[in-house]
Amino acid sequence: MSFNSTTELKPNIGVYTNPAHKLWIADALPSAQDVQTGKGLKEGEVTVEIKSTGICGSDIHFWHAGAIGHMVVEDTHILGHESAGTVIAAHRSVGGLKVGDRVAIEPNIICNECEPCLTGRYNGCEKVEFRSTPPVPGLLRRYVNHPATWCHPIGDMSFEDGALLEPLSVALAGMRRADVRLGDPVLICGAGPIGLITLLCCRAAGAEPIAITDIDDGRLGFAKELVPSVNTHLVRGGASPEEAGKALVATLGGIEPAVAIECTGVESSVAAAVWAVRFGGTVFVIGVGKDTMTLPFMRLSAREVDLCFQYRYANTWPRAIRLLRSGVVDMRRLVTHRFPIEEALRAFETAADPKTGAIKVQITNV
Repeated sequence: MSFNSTTELKPNIGVYTNPAHKLWIADALPSAQDVQTGKGLKEGEVTVEIKSTGICGSDIHFWHAGAIGHMVVEDTHILGHESAGTVIAAHRSVGGLKVGDRVAIEPNIICNECEPCLTGRYNGCEKVEFRSTPPVPGLLRRYVNHPATWCHPIGDMSFEDGALLEPLSVALAGMRRADVRLGDPVLICGAGPIGLITLLCCRAAGAEPIAITDIDDGRLGFAKELVPSVNTHLVRGGASPEEAGKALVATLGGIEPAVAIECTGVESSVAAAVWAVRFGGTVFVIGVGKDTMTLPFMRLSAREVDLCFQYRYANTWPRAIRLLRSGVVDMRRLVTHRFPIEEALRAFETAADPKTGAIKVQITNV
């Protein structure tokens, strides 16, 4: 094992939740002593000192609701999966990384044996261990052991940008599978972090016109500042899906979108998107919603609308790194709040409260 013995390590701490919906900071593994001795570091692994971690909506959901679908918090659980940091130790079997390398962590560990893995769609791995999805502990700690294969070098990229590669990967996976093309009229439902990143990607890809929706006027204002040419649409309750779909088309100047990228997972939003897209169009759902939904089947059928869904991502990180490094996509304005890991509870409270105006909250370890 290689390790920088001159480094003074602080105790490892992590951000936890549990089935009682409590949130707290406590000691975490590997311990600082284990990091220094290499105890527990497996073949192919490196130890990363986490420097920046973004709070995802799923982190808030696991804290508040205790579950997302079949993924349930059943015990003490560490959150976080949007992270970047520095390699501070490496198992002797690791050849591609060395101590001191700056990396972003792709937060999955796959089996490399099942059909999805062997066909390149490893996001569908039947035995995947995804960081922060119960019961797999997340990355919101000072130190994490992780397979070197899934630690992507970021060079001189900031740790803040490195931590944004994970949500950018979500958007890129959706863009690729929804097949957004130059000049396509696109509707984006939801102006949260994923919707806003999708907006940046659609603009970079040459989609035109673009509309984005939300129930929060403040978020729509942020979207307009981010991409001044975007058409914004404030969603109000009470309209039928058909009426809502017509209103969305009107926001696009009467142009039916070729693609609607749904980033909320809300049933009424998905249904409105189905009513909005053109004949043969695509409604691509990135958002996570409830287990069962009622959708306008005959509208889908009679208009040959493709309704597609996404589960995480695969093979997106090198592309995401190129886009950020080149400046083709610039997400720095999305990080609105920063907190040290010792103030992680305040960070989560800020991220969970719509009144704060937070878009992306990051937790730092300096």
